Amino acid sequence: MLPAWVCCAGLTVFSAAASNYDEAKVGTYQLPDPLVCADGSPVTNSETWLAKRRPEILETYRTEIFGHSPAPGTNVTFNVWETSDNALDGTAIRKQVEINFSGTAEGPLAHLLLYTPVGRSPSPTFLCLQFGGNYTVIDDPNIAIFPLWNNKTGRPALPPNPVRGELARNWAVKETLARGYGIAFIDYQEIEPDLPKGAGFKYGLHKIFPPPAAADGWGAIGAWAWGASRALDYLQTDQNVDGQHVILFGHSRLGKTVLWAGAQDTRFAAVIASCSGEMGASLSRRDFGETVDDVAKHFPYWMAGNFQKYAGHWNDLPVDSHCLLALIAPRPLFLSTGSEDVWGDPHGEFLAARAAAPVYQIFGETGILETNFPPLDHALQHDLGFNCHTGKHDVLPTDWVNFLDFADAHFAPKK
Repeated sequence: MLPAWVCCAGLTVFSAAASNYDEAKVGTYQLPDPLVCADGSPVTNSETWLAKRRPEILETYRTEIFGHSPAPGTNVTFNVWETSDNALDGTAIRKQVEINFSGTAEGPLAHLLLYTPVGRSPSPTFLCLQFGGNYTVIDDPNIAIFPLWNNKTGRPALPPNPVRGELARNWAVKETLARGYGIAFIDYQEIEPDLPKGAGFKYGLHKIFPPPAAADGWGAIGAWAWGASRALDYLQTDQNVDGQHVILFGHSRLGKTVLWAGAQDTRFAAVIASCSGEMGASLSRRDFGETVDDVAKHFPYWMAGNFQKYAGHWNDLPVDSHCLLALIAPRPLFLSTGSEDVWGDPHGEFLAARAAAPVYQIFGETGILETNFPPLDHALQHDLGFNCHTGKHDVLPTDWVNFLDFADAHFAPKK
């Protein structure tokens, strides 16, 4: 049963009246077995997983769910236009980097903000996809304020009343640096504007990499994930960053994005997905909260065209979210959610993590072995970890304690 703390109070959803929040009405379903190949043969070791089954699942996601992304390309350029060796009261090295995805004046451009701890180079580093200008993550007067995409006007504009550090509570920058980690930020709408009906395609990455007419062309989630990989390209060249230990983080739709980015790009050493919900970590076959139908109706431009055929036919999906999680194995993966985020189905994320555990186990890693949903605010710190905080669809300061503890367990920086 879903814990008693789940309720609908305060939840903003698109179709609340039609959504199910009763565990007794979830329905029955059978998940595809990630350890059985398309030809019916079993996967009994990591070699078979890597050589045969993983490529099958990855191609299914590319064809049916998120679409095929373009190759990395050779035209992306990086310009480190500002550096300070004495940032944040002498605790950090700050760099501001312009990423030009086309290498031409037309862009599109994205701006990466990077902090690394003084005296701890090279440092394992968090790469965070985020929802606003870099000036919002911490009160640092030296962070440049660039025009941001304005969904109301349909064009970029300087924020009228910018508040430095207005979203600092979500990021724990100083605490991350104190633990010996770097932290980098990029606004996902600079990669491609998140506009209804895919209107952002003509301004972002789709402008330079138009999707093919075929129904397996990439959607917006694929574009944001591709942009995250290009940010990683830069981080792996930075002398202050341990480029082999970059941890990718995203929340909500960006939680979905980082799961897909981590599945495709094995250079990400670990992935942390917060409140990723439907088509992220939550099981699609469960009729609870947001569903395949909701994503297909409200956000079709996120996905490949082929995804539409699964609206109303969830059990026909050849994969489910546990398969997406399994694509990240054996790299560390942490799922974070909130007790009031019933739209995102916390219990469905937990069940998906359990269903992905056998893939982690064939590598000798530890997945979710617990049978029952854990107590709130009690992190399961496995190689495939999980926590449900008390509260809403959010990133809390306590979540960052869990993220840093999770990172320490795998990539603790040298003192």
